[in-house]
Amino acid sequence: MAKREEDPKLRALQESRSLNVHPERVRDEGFVSAPFFDARDVVQVKYEMVRKVECDRATVSAAAAAFGLSRPSYYAAAAALAGAGLPGLVGAKPGPKRAHKLNDEVCAFLDEALAGEPQLRAGDLVDRVEEHFGVHVHPRSIERALARYRVAKGSSKSR
Repeated sequence: MAKREEDPKLRALQESRSLNVHPERVRDEGFVSAPFFDARDVVQVKYEMVRKVECDRATVSAAAAAFGLSRPSYYAAAAALAGAGLPGLVGAKPGPKRAHKLNDEVCAFLDEALAGEPQLRAGDLVDRVEEHFGVHVHPRSIERALARYRVAKGSSKSR
């Protein structure tokens, strides 16, 4: 069986979080007839949708429908474009943006526990976090979080 040729643009769009997961919904004439436009590129789709409203005076509803997006998507794209330019149209990285279990409060608690009992290991601290805060964390997560916490606080203590 012959190996399928990989599309480098498709790969680039995926890596840059710019892949339109529903390119088949884009019905705008420019995307249908001009090879320059690529319905797989969500940044281009959103930009052209905003341009269609602002320059061509299309209604938001008509533009959103033609570009396969919702009206709230139009307003979000227009605000992102106005606030950050084209980079604002690129999707944000998925996942948590900050520590949600091992936050500063938990790290301060752990740092204090270690100050009183320096022989404690990360495995011992797991139980204390679960008892005191009701969250389960991995011992390695505790080690990494404490290292980040100490760097942020300017402390040179290490384990």
